[in-house]
Amino acid sequence: MTEPDPSIGDADPSLPAGVERREFDGRERLATRGEPAYGEPTDGEWRAWDAGRSKLGGMLELGMDIGLDGGETVLYLGAANGTTVSHVADFAGPTYAVEFSPRPVRDLLDACEPRRNLFPLLKDARRPETYAHVVEADCDALVQDVATRGQADVAVRNRQFLADDGRLLLAVKARSEDVAAAPDDVFDEVLAELESAYEVLETRRLDRFHEDHLGVVATPR
Repeated sequence: MTEPDPSIGDADPSLPAGVERREFDGRERLATRGEPAYGEPTDGEWRAWDAGRSKLGGMLELGMDIGLDGGETVLYLGAANGTTVSHVADFAGPTYAVEFSPRPVRDLLDACEPRRNLFPLLKDARRPETYAHVVEADCDALVQDVATRGQADVAVRNRQFLADDGRLLLAVKARSEDVAAAPDDVFDEVLAELESAYEVLETRRLDRFHEDHLGVVATPR
């Protein structure tokens, strides 16, 4: 378990081990230990976790209980250039990063290089059968941030990788589902579709950091 720095007081018990609140440029922010990946501020071995560029970071900043203690096995869908998944790999165990687009994968590979526990997969999250032979069974967490229609369907298709007591940490982007519909209506539809495979434990709008997004914490049924 990561020892807290006595210069900043007690560690926040709501955060996983390896994630702390530290001061950068006069402002307290989330931070993890690891090599910088996207030009974020650093303080020694600590790097600021920018919640404005990370849906999961926004969920943590808003106090959502993501159910992780640190060291878990994680499947991350929609890894893009590695901004968030690099922070996840800093405090988690084996972390599988699925991204469909080749261009951001170039940056993702750079983020993976100093992190031996971060495994990039150039795959489509809508087709989990294409990476089922690589990803471990019984993952502790499925983190999903995919900007596509059918976000609930992606989560349901990938439920197969989650342990029975695992956590789905989902960021729903309303405009990716239906650019013309009211976000609240979109969120209701997505949550209803999730019910076939998940029990929703907590939801929260992420508008403080990400407009028209909903953070969802769920566990498999």
